Amino acid sequence: MKWLLVGLCVTSTVVGDVFRSLGMRHHGAINDFRPGALGSAMGAIARNWMVIVSTCAMAVSFFSFMKLVSIVPMSFAVPVSAITFIPETLLAKFLLKEQVDWRRWIGIGLILAGVIFISQ
Repeated sequence: MKWLLVGLCVTSTVVGDVFRSLGMRHHGAINDFRPGALGSAMGAIARNWMVIVSTCAMAVSFFSFMKLVSIVPMSFAVPVSAITFIPETLLAKFLLKEQVDWRRWIGIGLILAGVIFISQ
């Protein structure tokens, strides 16, 4: 059960983060911070289907993580959830076309080693 919850939490977090990034790229930068302009921007963002998918995925992530910490020690749940950084970095590189330098890849390797270490 715990690994199913870890998988659900990781998958929904990755989906949520990637779709939030895509949705905000689609919307563009918010440069006008007057109350009326902010309200218009928030309304447009709230109607963006990618942001809606992101919000739903993050809700699944939240509740699956809450269930996970109710059945396993937090000292396991929090570090193992760091595995999200690996698929997120891969998707940032190949789907979002972001630059990922060697230091980030080394960090990803360290995260993977840490997750493997604590999951034993």
